[in-house]
Amino acid sequence: MKYPLSPDVKPEFCTTGTFMRLPSSREDAKLAIVGMPFDTAASFRVGARFAPQAIRQASMTLFPYHPIHKVYPFEVSNAIDIGDVSVIPHNIHRSYKLIEDAMFGLIDKKIIPIGLGGDHSVTLANLRAASKKYGPVAMIHFDSHTDTWDTYYDEKYWHGSPFIRAYEEGLLIPNKVFQIGIRGTLNHPGDLEASYDLGYNVITTPDIHERGFESILRKMKEVIGDTPCFLTFDIDFVDPSCAPGTGTLEVGGYNSMETLKMIRTLTDFNFIGFDLVEVLPSYDPTQITSLLAATLVHEFASLATLKIVKENNNCSIDLV
Repeated sequence: MKYPLSPDVKPEFCTTGTFMRLPSSREDAKLAIVGMPFDTAASFRVGARFAPQAIRQASMTLFPYHPIHKVYPFEVSNAIDIGDVSVIPHNIHRSYKLIEDAMFGLIDKKIIPIGLGGDHSVTLANLRAASKKYGPVAMIHFDSHTDTWDTYYDEKYWHGSPFIRAYEEGLLIPNKVFQIGIRGTLNHPGDLEASYDLGYNVITTPDIHERGFESILRKMKEVIGDTPCFLTFDIDFVDPSCAPGTGTLEVGGYNSMETLKMIRTLTDFNFIGFDLVEVLPSYDPTQITSLLAATLVHEFASLATLKIVKENNNCSIDLV
């Protein structure tokens, strides 16, 4: 039987508990879904610990074929869903270590992970795992916030600081970091200047409107090239009218179609990992946020599959 099991094989409401009913193990897996249900580094609303199961549930309505990229991403990649990392809700550092170990176990086997957060603090653990394998990496970061704020109530580790900590730990190549979609009010100008000072490329929402995403994409391809690259996506990049189920909403974002259009252009990067964070099911009464998140995971899997196909010289894998 082919995986994932699509809604025309088994009804959407009959779930196995995994993303699109993927198996938990499979020979020659090249892609893995991983839940990271840690949310106690959040500064306002909490509840993202329940996001992995909500995203998996929403994925039941998705079909396996990607009509734009023309691939069956979960079949071509022999994808698996290994379940959730057993995080410790009151201990961020032990949870980081558990997430890092799980992610590195996949990355070291050349399995591309797609992490389901959790708050955005978990990305620091993912970057630690990636850099352990590849050294400092490039990063494409979709978000309404830079998450380079140093401290919050004198605490250095929270969901607003993963990318200043990543800089300090040497996990990223600063000039190959692109933070896309930044918007909203600030405490002070330094909230943005902190990222500029680190050498990151900050692309605000007004920048995208002025320059167009195609221009930004060309710049990213030129700067990042074939460098191993991690993609992290905070669901609050999307306007709250399309993604209300999140913790720190910012109006003035992109709708779901505009977001998908951007993601689908990222076909020529050397992605070695992805994560999607900050979905809060308790604030998502109609599940549109979870469905968008699941759809974005399908997009990430398709991008990973295009890389797999490229590495196999387009000859040893049957796309359809």
